[in-house]
Amino acid sequence: MHPLQKQNHLLWRAGFGPGAGQLGFTGNFQPEKTFIDLLKASEKTPVPFTIIEKLLAGMGQNPEGAMRQEQMTGDNSKEAAERRKAIQQKNREAIRDLNLAWLNKMIESPAQLREKMAFFWHGHFACRTQNSFFSQQLLNTIRTHALSDFGTLLAEVSKSAAMLQFLNNQQNRKYSPNENFAREVMELFTMGRGNYTEQDVKEAARAFTGWGFNQAGEFQFRRNQHDEGSKTILGKTGNYDGEQVLKILLEQPATAKFICTKLYRFLVNDTVNTKQVDWLAKRFFDSGYQIKQLLTDLFTADWFYAKENTGTHIKSPVELWVGIRRQIPMQLANEEVQLLVQRALGQVLFYPPNVAGWQGGKTWIDSSSLLLRMRIPQLFASAEGIEMNFKADDDAEMGQGKRNPANMNRYRIKADIDWKQAFAAIEKIPEKTRYQQIAAGFLQTEKLPEQSFMDQFTGNENRDANLAVALMSLPEYQLC
Repeated sequence: MHPLQKQNHLLWRAGFGPGAGQLGFTGNFQPEKTFIDLLKASEKTPVPFTIIEKLLAGMGQNPEGAMRQEQMTGDNSKEAAERRKAIQQKNREAIRDLNLAWLNKMIESPAQLREKMAFFWHGHFACRTQNSFFSQQLLNTIRTHALSDFGTLLAEVSKSAAMLQFLNNQQNRKYSPNENFAREVMELFTMGRGNYTEQDVKEAARAFTGWGFNQAGEFQFRRNQHDEGSKTILGKTGNYDGEQVLKILLEQPATAKFICTKLYRFLVNDTVNTKQVDWLAKRFFDSGYQIKQLLTDLFTADWFYAKENTGTHIKSPVELWVGIRRQIPMQLANEEVQLLVQRALGQVLFYPPNVAGWQGGKTWIDSSSLLLRMRIPQLFASAEGIEMNFKADDDAEMGQGKRNPANMNRYRIKADIDWKQAFAAIEKIPEKTRYQQIAAGFLQTEKLPEQSFMDQFTGNENRDANLAVALMSLPEYQLC
């Protein structure tokens, strides 16, 4: 394997792929040193997003609260209806802007490891809420604790207004428990199916009674709604509250194995090597669920770089798009077209398909989606219009509205591409090896295109750019 591909294997899995400046790597790849550099670049606590406050200025931080206040007036006039419509529109615009802001952070931030892990947790703690302020709060929480310890991350996410609302825990009260929140915490966030009983869910639901939030999205424990009775959960009996239940779940080795298995599929291979996962899980559990320790164990293990684990991961739509933009510096004439790309490819940030999140793997690819994925490099290179063909989803439209053929500029990936910057790192590489270097920089497959594929661009004024577009249009580019 080319040295550049070895480096890019880590950069794709621990981040969103190499940047343009990393195309010229020809040296001796040192996995541990490169990973330490990635870790250091992500050490600093991220600056929270404040997109929502700026956009919703004048109506309060919480659009849901603003809407409720409007409805409480009992005003059914045309003017009141217009005000409510404006609040809804502002809320959709806020989620849209938050989506684009995070997408750009993935592209531009040197803290690639943090953003990649935040992306993982975004899918693990899948949450879909129409409250833009709550969505931003949850994202800030996930990005802040993405590399800390899983126990803290679990507790903070579980107490977030977005998750409590999404999983109906506002309706979880003494004498009338709602099991939804407790069930998903056990099934999807910690232990996974088969490691608890229905009775455990019922008892845990009682422990989570009283957990809620106020208008500002702050966690509130409503003691008068909490069940103070004795509960038996996973063989332990006591007058437990929600925080104590989370601790009990963390005491189960099954939780460490569940997280490590899911992360293994995300970062290493869809086909799980149980021996490797068991090793990771034991060390993760013994470390007190330290996420940095887990990632260090994973990314510095010899088996991570084994042949069966390289060039085998199908890029998710977000990974595909962000990876392209990292390697090919460009300015988009219309940033919002990125929302349409997400929708067309089947992965819109903040809009997971269900509580289990995106399934990933081979589910990303079918005959129509593969053709579109392979066309994307040509779309931004030629500013073609996107033929959108996907199921309607008013929520995920985010105020975009329906396709209007008379206004095709909204559906074009019109980009000003800086090809000179894209290839600046290989400017001094001899032409004899230049094309092979470019191929190794864009493809992670063991077998690179034949020389005849490269030769067709010889003598072309824009040969490097044309070669890059051709490489990114190959089925092999869908893998990393």
